[in-house]
Amino acid sequence: MTHVLLIRLAGPLQSWGLVSRFTRRDTHSRPTKSAVIGLCAAALGLDRTADLHAEDLPLAELRFGVRADQPGVPVRDYHTVGAGRYPVRPRDLITDHRRAAAVSPSVEAQTGAAFGHHDLAHWYGSPKKIAKDPHSGALVSEQLSRDALVTERWYLADAAFLAALEHEDRGLLERVAHALEHPQRLLWLGRKSCPPSGTLDGGIHRGAIEEVFAGTALLPEAADGPRPWAWIEASPDEPQAAPINDQPVTFEADERAHTLRWETRTRITIAESAKAWEVIL
Repeated sequence: MTHVLLIRLAGPLQSWGLVSRFTRRDTHSRPTKSAVIGLCAAALGLDRTADLHAEDLPLAELRFGVRADQPGVPVRDYHTVGAGRYPVRPRDLITDHRRAAAVSPSVEAQTGAAFGHHDLAHWYGSPKKIAKDPHSGALVSEQLSRDALVTERWYLADAAFLAALEHEDRGLLERVAHALEHPQRLLWLGRKSCPPSGTLDGGIHRGAIEEVFAGTALLPEAADGPRPWAWIEASPDEPQAAPINDQPVTFEADERAHTLRWETRTRITIAESAKAWEVIL
């Protein structure tokens, strides 16, 4: 007999990246297994170097599924970073003689005891290529110009998902469920700017993911419609199973790695006798 822990994933914004880079942070259309396992690991207070296949806490071995009760709306957040003008402080002239030389005409023209307002164009932004200055010994940027970087972030707005983790060990799922409501670290829905809203723990239920999904009512945030889509982990030889590269191998900062797993996409028909949700705090 297997058991299933349901996890409610809802909030104003969510972002479940698959191939994110600095200039473009994408989001998948639904939570990934890697992100949900990472969420649970953070709640449990695990270090990034933790063994995800440990005998007492085999998080990576949990069977995963997700039901899209409210798929949400994709939102693009446009960013420009750096460039422009900014006021120079006295300390900026002390720590970088090149900056002092560039702004010296304005400083020398200043009258009165106050330092005054002086600015430089194209000096604002994160410094790159940091190295010791041969004249002062201070750490300065070799790159004087701060050209603007254009980046974009993608989110899902007003989405609500029901994730599921299946395992034979009910005690393991109880540990995870307790941690989600009493987390040892901050939790977020894919990115730090996306905190979850309300209760995460949806209870532990007997059976497999498929039957638990069918026996659980739609979330209160759900759109109209009794047959939401669900993606459920499957064996590679199962008909219509498709690969996805979100099986976590390690969360170690410098060696983060994922591998393939397989899943099926199916409509879930919610049973008339499905258990309704209680008040979600």
